[in-house]
Amino acid sequence: MAEGAAAKEAPAPPEAAGAEDDPRLGPDAASADDLAVGAAGRTKDRRRVVLPGAVGTPTDGEAGLLEAARATPRRSSIIKDPANQKCGGRKKTVSFSSMPSEKKISSASDCISFMQAGCELKKVRPNSRIYNRFFTLDTDLQALRWEPSKKDLEKAKLDIAAIKEIRLGKNTETFRNNGLADQICEDCAFSILHGENYESLDLVANSADVANIWVSGLRYLVSRSKQPLDFMEDNQNTPRFMWLKTVFEAADVDGNGIMLEDTSVELIKQLNPTLKESKIRLKFKEIQKSKEKLTTRVTEEEFCEAFCELCTRPEVYFLLVQISKNKEYLDANDLMLFLEAEQGVTNITEDMCLDIIRRYEFSEEGRQKGFLAIDGFTQYLLSPECDIFDPEQKKVAQDMTQPLSHYYINASHNTYLIEDQFRGPADINGYVRALKMGCRSIELDVSDGPDNEPILCNRNNMTTHLSFRSVIEVINKFAFVASEYPLILCLGNHCSLPQQRVMVQHIKKILAGKLYTEAPLPSESYLPSPEKLKRKIIVKGKKLPSDSDVLEGEVTDEDEEAEMSRRMSVDHNGEQKQIWLCRELSDLVSICKSVQCRDFELSMKSQNYWEMCSFSETEASRIVNEYPEDFVNYNKKFLSRIYPSAMRIDSSNLNPQDFWNCGCQIVAMNFQTPGPMMDLHTGWFLQNGGCGYVLRPSIMRDEVSYFSANTKGIVPGVSPLALHIKIISGQNFPKPKGACAKGDVIDPYVCVEIHGIPADCSEQRTKTVQQNSDNPIFDETFEFQINLPELAMIRFVVLDDDYIGDEFIGQYTIPFECLQPGYRHVPLRSFVSDVMEHVTLFVHIAITNRSGGGKAPKRSLSVRMGKKVREYTMLRNIGLKTIDDIFKIAVHPLREAIDMRENMQNAIVSVKELCGLPPIASLKQCLLTLSSRLITSDNTPSVSLVMKDNFPYLEPLGVIPDVQKKMLAAYDLMIQENRVLIEMADAVHEKIVQCQKTGMEFHEELNNLGAKEGLKGRKLNKATESFAWNITVLKGQGDLLRSAKNEAIENMKQIQLACLSCGLSKAPSTSAEPKGKRSLEAIEEKKEICEERGKP
Repeated sequence: MAEGAAAKEAPAPPEAAGAEDDPRLGPDAASADDLAVGAAGRTKDRRRVVLPGAVGTPTDGEAGLLEAARATPRRSSIIKDPANQKCGGRKKTVSFSSMPSEKKISSASDCISFMQAGCELKKVRPNSRIYNRFFTLDTDLQALRWEPSKKDLEKAKLDIAAIKEIRLGKNTETFRNNGLADQICEDCAFSILHGENYESLDLVANSADVANIWVSGLRYLVSRSKQPLDFMEDNQNTPRFMWLKTVFEAADVDGNGIMLEDTSVELIKQLNPTLKESKIRLKFKEIQKSKEKLTTRVTEEEFCEAFCELCTRPEVYFLLVQISKNKEYLDANDLMLFLEAEQGVTNITEDMCLDIIRRYEFSEEGRQKGFLAIDGFTQYLLSPECDIFDPEQKKVAQDMTQPLSHYYINASHNTYLIEDQFRGPADINGYVRALKMGCRSIELDVSDGPDNEPILCNRNNMTTHLSFRSVIEVINKFAFVASEYPLILCLGNHCSLPQQRVMVQHIKKILAGKLYTEAPLPSESYLPSPEKLKRKIIVKGKKLPSDSDVLEGEVTDEDEEAEMSRRMSVDHNGEQKQIWLCRELSDLVSICKSVQCRDFELSMKSQNYWEMCSFSETEASRIVNEYPEDFVNYNKKFLSRIYPSAMRIDSSNLNPQDFWNCGCQIVAMNFQTPGPMMDLHTGWFLQNGGCGYVLRPSIMRDEVSYFSANTKGIVPGVSPLALHIKIISGQNFPKPKGACAKGDVIDPYVCVEIHGIPADCSEQRTKTVQQNSDNPIFDETFEFQINLPELAMIRFVVLDDDYIGDEFIGQYTIPFECLQPGYRHVPLRSFVSDVMEHVTLFVHIAITNRSGGGKAPKRSLSVRMGKKVREYTMLRNIGLKTIDDIFKIAVHPLREAIDMRENMQNAIVSVKELCGLPPIASLKQCLLTLSSRLITSDNTPSVSLVMKDNFPYLEPLGVIPDVQKKMLAAYDLMIQENRVLIEMADAVHEKIVQCQKTGMEFHEELNNLGAKEGLKGRKLNKATESFAWNITVLKGQGDLLRSAKNEAIENMKQIQLACLSCGLSKAPSTSAEPKGKRSLEAIEEKKEICEERGKP
């Protein structure tokens, strides 16, 4: 009877869990690390590593817990943490695949063998005491035992038959209420629930790998407790071994049962191309040496053994066992649940799962019978189908009909350079590269050339130049290869009038119909959209006054670097250099006329929408720091271009995020200079199909909205999200370039960087894994709060831990909005951003709500913010009574909206906690776990699904135990809170929207009303800012409530489907199925009505 394990989870009585054990808290107690191998100094020599075991002297109490928590993820900088430096006597951490000589976990029998050998684990008691105990599994597989203990040896044990459930992570009351639980690594903790009252034995391993072995082995034993445990003898008859035998026999042309080592090596390399030949040969030598063989010929058994040890990734094996309910393969139902619950795939069918099995399973038997073994599952996880990047974002997925000023635009600086700007030569490949990378704003600095032909050159290096004509021809050829959206030519004109006219001739003749020269309409207020400007080339430059008929005239110079130099010079008098411009070239400029920006207030009043300003990095940085809100408001209507400081003679790059945060659309980058800043730029523009245009967040586009890039906390009207990233393992890390003195081995670690608004910027790093490049296991989980998801990016960086300086191995940068949830492989890129074949990070991604709403259903999981006072987004006082009275009406509806969302989220999390699941678990996982508890002793459900007003309630089928009553009470509360939100959201949303509309009626008159009340200058600006804040809050909270209602409707649908699939419906009857279908249809219809109306 697997009822609500967490309902009680009481500490085990003395006869069950060793309550009599006394902690040894003496000051002289020595600490020990079960998995540490002592090493004096840092060595790079290969060593033989055995499976983790129990070594050293146990330590109890807080010191023991702190030691157990050493693997806890810690915040650190790219600058190395001194505590992590290598020094004499530092212990070496062993991972499962450190060296070819290791014995890997590749089957259930390996887990059982390890458990029988035993290891040290730490027992966590409800009183916060910690005990180091040596745990073993009996040879007859019937009980767990631990020592030392004051009990009789026959009582210091736990029968396997008494185990109800095994939980990975800190998911019991003992862990949740332990004062030092925060210092225990989530991935190292696990609990064994046993007895009719679901008492818990809470343990901490010294690594996540050891915890996984115990959890996998115990689950395997419990699931087979009623079957003969003969799997250890049948290990050679598994589907995997049968397939490998078939492969071996096909290659054994002589049929002698043996083959040359060279043939065996080549065969394994064909099956797994990522393996190094030297590693395969070393493995064969180890196997043969262990058998004291003199010959190098390989038998079938040796071939299978070598393949399994070399090609089994332990972390993938543990995952497979977990999701297959302790089998060593996945069937279609297992795969379907994995895709739905973990990977966030919607509308998955059994046929789709069978198709995946047929495409990725290696064995013919598996393809025919419909199961996916470890090798096929590994292959599937490495396939593009499990890539971390959302496939929807690999095509244009955003609204492209907004004004041009509402998009970030992929932009290049000094496009003609492929080296530094101080002495690098001009090269036509600079344009080819930029355009192929989706760049939509390129620069052409044109000067007078010989034979009356304009040229492009680096004026610091005149030895090489490009003809203007050849550059225009290349642009014409490659302009729309990577993107069909408009291309902006930023024209730096340094030519005489005659050569300007030659430029015009080339542009008109070569670009012809692609050139956009339509005059802007004064009746419009915003620039045309990228959709309207498809396959058009726009010239940005100076323009003569349109009300003059002169054929030529003077304009200010566009030479940015020269202007910066003049400003920095001692004798600069503030005057701008003037150049002559011909009318023909002026007429090519239409909607991107270059002007100088002197003051935001003046520009907002007098600047035309087709005019744009360029800011130097220095000037823009000052504005970002001093006037971030004004910069955002300015960029709602006008284009801003930011170019690097002239002091960057090495062509280094500025940080584009600083300017994107203020809405600057065109941040010009030196494409020829790789590094972290270019990684951010390249990663950012991968989204939206790599078309070079990314829609800015609505809070930075709406005419009346408030946003400051320097916000320290929650953005008004935006729901913060929690990003959970687990770095599991790495694959095939190359040796850093230039690291030839280090030998063939590396000590990798992973940094996870969050880039976005300052409140979101953060960084965490994993531990260092010693001497492992093939498959280092990290198993560390990090959590980040993301306040503005639409501007956030995640950068994974792999470095080699070294004395002198940590060396770069690989990186991958991805926009937050492009993340796919679940188990994913991250394809690492080199320093110059090239994809490295077979070099990946294996991670788990989960995105959960902090306070409700804001994400698509597959990401809108729930997590409680913690036991603290509920925070409400407050409206600001404007100082104008008429308007303030209107906003006061919205205070109560806003509180109602937040309460309904928070109550729903908290109720869901409570059910997850009772099920022993983490907050990132899906509702389907929750219901599957719940249903396993709500059964009677004869394996029949103790509850039944009953639809009341189209809501899925569970009713008991008789008297049920207290633990089940507690779970049902939590379930009923969850349904009730979802129901309240669904039924009440319409009315509350209407009140919020009405206040927003009424407030907006005063928008145009705000300045006049302020003047009448005596507000002027700074006070009037503050009133305007507060008005925009309130409108932003009302709109945002209305949107969040709408999203929360859609989420609640989806919750009810998923819960009903899960209940039906778990067999919690009443005994079959002729009307049961149609009724269930009608209920699902009603829920679906309700959701569709909400979406059509655009409101809850």
